[in-house]
Amino acid sequence: MPAESTPEPAIPGEPGTSAPRHRAKGRRRKTGGKRRKGLLITAWVAAGIVVLGGTGAGYLYFKLNGNIKSVDINQALGTDRPTKVDNGSENILVLGSDTRSGSNEKLGGGADDGSARSDTAMVVHIYEGHKKASVVSIPRDTLVERPSCTDAEGVTHDAASEVMFNSAYSTGGAACAVKTVESMSGIRMDHYIEVDFSGFQKLIDDLGGVKITTTQDIDDPDSHLKLKAGTHTLDGEQALGLVRTRHGVGDGSDLGRIQLQQAFVKALMNQVRGIGLLSNPAKLVELADTATNAVTTDSDLDSVKDLTSFASGLKGISSSKMTMVTMPVQYDPADANRVLVDEAKDKLVWNALKNDRAIPAAATEGTATGTAKDVVSAG
Repeated sequence: MPAESTPEPAIPGEPGTSAPRHRAKGRRRKTGGKRRKGLLITAWVAAGIVVLGGTGAGYLYFKLNGNIKSVDINQALGTDRPTKVDNGSENILVLGSDTRSGSNEKLGGGADDGSARSDTAMVVHIYEGHKKASVVSIPRDTLVERPSCTDAEGVTHDAASEVMFNSAYSTGGAACAVKTVESMSGIRMDHYIEVDFSGFQKLIDDLGGVKITTTQDIDDPDSHLKLKAGTHTLDGEQALGLVRTRHGVGDGSDLGRIQLQQAFVKALMNQVRGIGLLSNPAKLVELADTATNAVTTDSDLDSVKDLTSFASGLKGISSSKMTMVTMPVQYDPADANRVLVDEAKDKLVWNALKNDRAIPAAATEGTATGTAKDVVSAG
């Protein structure tokens, strides 16, 4: 590993350790039945493709600008936020949205009920110099204190205790998701990027698929994914199935699904860097069009010009210069399908990022983890 890259933290321990546990106060909130799983996209992949649009003709530039959807996080949240750290680093909240509307209804596997969930959430920390990054995955099933927040439509939502993390997005959209993450971490999110089911699937198809290798068979009827152990080039539908898979591999936990997602991110990054887009203008335009249609951003990234500037600062980060961890949690002794923040170790993670330092190995030692690590790797 290059000297400037962030050291990989130690492998998280098995569930059931004696690490400190925290239980939020208040009554347990009942959740609905089984929900379809979210999807995965990384800030640098989407933005890195979008940068291509800045090289095209004027009509293409305006077309791509028209594709981009945005939400004004700053206006919705006002001044009651963590102070921005001016040390050259950046923090991006990346969400996968499983709204059932439009073309997502078929992919989501459920009826359009007017709601959306953020079953995939990652905080991406870009270190000063923009040569390395750390990614912290936040389990959707984490019980948290959700702060009062005002959504993009100006509607205020009351605070709630001991609710699942992904309820923040389903309650108040992007603004409430950002405020919840900032409340949990004490870190200001500089940017927000969201992608949906259909956008993710089309992006993978436009890339020509993503090559991965599995060390065991995967068969998950919920995500409709069937793979034999071996090397595969996943199309968009299969890739979506992989990042949604929970019950078809490992112990069936959401933490195991996060391990699959993190492995897929690295394979996807390698794929994007290896296909020589700059020598293929037609492919460049196709991907830029798909990416801008797929993402919703904060208002500071809502133009091709802004995304181009942002992406230029990320293009030097390869998968070998990226550390990926899961936010430190422990299984809830009252409900095996929920996890609780391991507060002492959690502070180690967020304090490291706040000070632009590598996440210490101690932050993930003895925390709850899935059993899908190393099941998937880049092909």
